[in-house]
This record gives sequence, C-alpha cells and structure tokens, in this order.
Amino acid sequence: MTTSPPEAELRQRLDRTVEMLEGHGQAHLLARSGELEPEALESLLDQIDGIDIPSSVRLMNEARSGGCATPPEDSIRPAKVVPHEPADAESMRARGQQLVDEGRVAAFTVAGGQGTRLGWNGPKGTYPASPITGKPLFRLFAEQLLAHARRSGRSIPWYIMTSPINDADTRAFFQDNNWFGLDRTDVFLFPQGVLPSYDDDGRFLLSEPGKIAVNPDGHGGALRALRGSGAIEDMLARGIEHISYFQVDNPTVQVIDPLFLGLHASSEESSGEISSKMVPKAAPDEKVGVFCEVDGRTCVIEYSDLPEELATAREPDGSLRFLAGSIAIHALSVDFIARLTSEDSELALPLHQARKKVPYVETSDGGRIEPTSPNATKLELFIFDAVPLASRSLVWETDRVEEFAPIKNAEGSDSAVTSRDLQFERAARWLEANGHDMPRDADGTPLALVEITSETALDRRDLAGADLPDAFKPGEQYIL
Repeated sequence: MTTSPPEAELRQRLDRTVEMLEGHGQAHLLARSGELEPEALESLLDQIDGIDIPSSVRLMNEARSGGCATPPEDSIRPAKVVPHEPADAESMRARGQQLVDEGRVAAFTVAGGQGTRLGWNGPKGTYPASPITGKPLFRLFAEQLLAHARRSGRSIPWYIMTSPINDADTRAFFQDNNWFGLDRTDVFLFPQGVLPSYDDDGRFLLSEPGKIAVNPDGHGGALRALRGSGAIEDMLARGIEHISYFQVDNPTVQVIDPLFLGLHASSEESSGEISSKMVPKAAPDEKVGVFCEVDGRTCVIEYSDLPEELATAREPDGSLRFLAGSIAIHALSVDFIARLTSEDSELALPLHQARKKVPYVETSDGGRIEPTSPNATKLELFIFDAVPLASRSLVWETDRVEEFAPIKNAEGSDSAVTSRDLQFERAARWLEANGHDMPRDADGTPLALVEITSETALDRRDLAGADLPDAFKPGEQYIL
C-alpha cells in the first residue's frame, strides 16, 4: 500500500513542474490539476517526469520541422543482396554455431503489441499460432530456444521488449506457464518507452484529466529501451556479442539462425554491426519496406514512401527491380547498440509521423472530445533506420515459406489463415526434401496437415533419418 506525500510537498512538486512545463509550452497539461485528488495528481506528475518533457518537445519540434524525407528518386538504387544459398554457407553456418556454442548470442523479441486486431484479448505473444496444437507465439519461440540450448549445451538468454499496455499481462503469462521451461534468470522482460501525442499547435494532449495521451515509441525505440532497462549492461556482463532480433507476430521465424549469424559476424559484405533478412516482394504494392542503396549506404524505404515508378520498375526477366522486402529480422552487435545509445551519442534515428484520431480532454472546460477525423500526430522510431548507420550492412535473401508467416490481420493477407497455410507448406517441403511423399491437390496444396515441433527439427536438415510415419494420408493431421 502506498501513501501520498504530504500536501505541502506535493504542492512544491506541482509548482516546480508547472514552471518546467511553462518553459516548454505545455503548461496546459496541469491547467485542471486543482480538480484532481492527491493520488491522481501524484500519478500525473509521475507520468510527466517519466515522459521527459524537454526531450519529447525537442523530438516533436524536430519532426515538425522536417521529419523523414524520401531521398531524391535518382539517388535510390536496389540494395546488394547475398543470395539464399551463399557459396560459403557451410563455413558461415559453422561460424554462427560457434558463436552460439560459446554463449555469445542472445535472442531479442519485440512484443509490445496487443492482439486487438486479431480479435484476441491479450498480448499478441499469447495468441495461439501453431496450426494444429494452437501453441502461443511465446511458447513457439521458447521451444526453439530450448532446442538450441540442448544442441549447444548452454542456455540462450532471451530479451523481450513489452509495452506499458501489456507488460504486466506478459509477465503474468510467463509466470503462469512456468517460463515455458526456461531458466527464469535467462528471460529479461522490459517495457519500451512512450511519446506524447500532440495536436496541430504542438500541444501534448490529455487522454483523461489526469493522464497524458501517449503511444509506444515504435520498434526503433527498442534501442533506447535496451539501454534504459539495463539490458545492454546485462548482455555485456554475460559476454553476449550479438543479438537475434525479431518481432512477435511471426511464428516461423528462426529465433537463432547459425547461418545468418555467421554471415553477419564473419562475411566480407558485413561490418558485423547490423544485418538483415529479406524476401522477394510478392507484388509491387506489398506492404513491406524495401532495402535500397542511397549514397553507398544500405537503407530501408517504407512501401508508402518508395516512388511508384521505382516500386513498379521491372528487370528484363520480369522481376521487380526493387525486390528486397524487409521482414523485420535482424542481427545486431551489442557494441553497435551500445555505441548508438551511449550518453555522449545522440541516437540519430529519424522520426516517423502518423496522423491519428486521438480522443482527448479539452483543458479549458474539461470536456471529452471524440474526433471524427485525424486530429493529432503520433511519433515512432523504426529499427531499420539503424541500418544506414552501420559502416557496411549485409542483406541476406531468405525464403518466405521458410520463415515469414506473420499474423497481423484478422483476415486476408498476413492473417492466421495465411500463416497456417504457410506453416503446413513449410512442413511439407521439409518432409519432401528428406524423401517423404506428401499428397497434394491439383493446385499443389498439401493434403496431409503436418505440424513439426522444434524438439523434432529446427530446419529441414534435422529430419534426415528421423523416425517418421511411413505415409502421410490426405485429410489426416500429424504432430511430429
């Protein structure tokens, strides 16, 4: 049980905060503070302190004065891409596995989202994602980590960035599931930061009389959150040199990919700072960022910012010229993140602005406004904007069926249905690659529905010589 500070102490704190807000044009946030109970006022003052108003105002002003600008069209070139089957694949895989075996790799999941768009009441990581057993996303990732730990003979730390809206529920989910068999000390949960929403006059908004309207600062906020949470210090203390970054909505991601880690850490195309995976875009208008090269630096341009003339350009063979779609899978060195987020280094990620409908409280009369059209701006940072900050950044082509089956939407593309179909297709390909017949219909769709657990195989090579059914029958379900 907590108690409020004495009235005089609270009044002094209020006066100091009002003076600070006046200096940054945000005094309206406390215009109705006299109507708040002491506990509510203390909570609002705590939120103001936590937001860091001076820094938030500076970021807002930077965004309003320019924000992100798409490079001139004639400066944009397709990014150089390492092919899916590089000539030195085996040596790079061995190098990556060595990093894992020596305890120099950790997993990092960005998991700040809710399952609202999926009709799911809870953090997105709790969504049932495997096609037959319905295992939640967090369990699928944990099972991969356990399988890698058995292979390497040592545990792999797992860092998970939540958000203020789902941090408590995520922690409770892990506790209720006994941390999925992982050592509790190897799972590091921390929430990402937030930024205030602001109106066209640059005034931060109140969502309630005693609460500022804020939004998570985007997956690019992961870098700041890693530093602020103490995760960087924890990694350095453990001897972690590289992290495997992925987002929570992709059940087929390779949580730890030795080949990718080897390419990232050891190939000539990479500086070992930040590397990325890509898949060929399915269509010019697919809603994924595109890896490009501008002024000799690799970067990602959002699908909405890439000029249409470039997005639709074709090579002589008919393939898209700007083909390399970003799938939010990266490898980053801890030293690179530490350097970008050090006290004497201003994190140089650009700010992305999004116009949104944000309900708010009118500070003049306390009335609540429910806007019918976008009335405010939210700011976000994107992790891929760290790519051009590396001296050399590798982009490696991977296969969509192998590891990109995201669950983002309730229906249509990138939905639970499309993800399930991709998971069944991947299992069928793994089996066929090892000499097993898979019944398919005239369109090539697998007729036997197979789910392969991480305990059985982490990739198709692990199925070689495995004890499997003699035949897979149409209409039957199999859990291997």
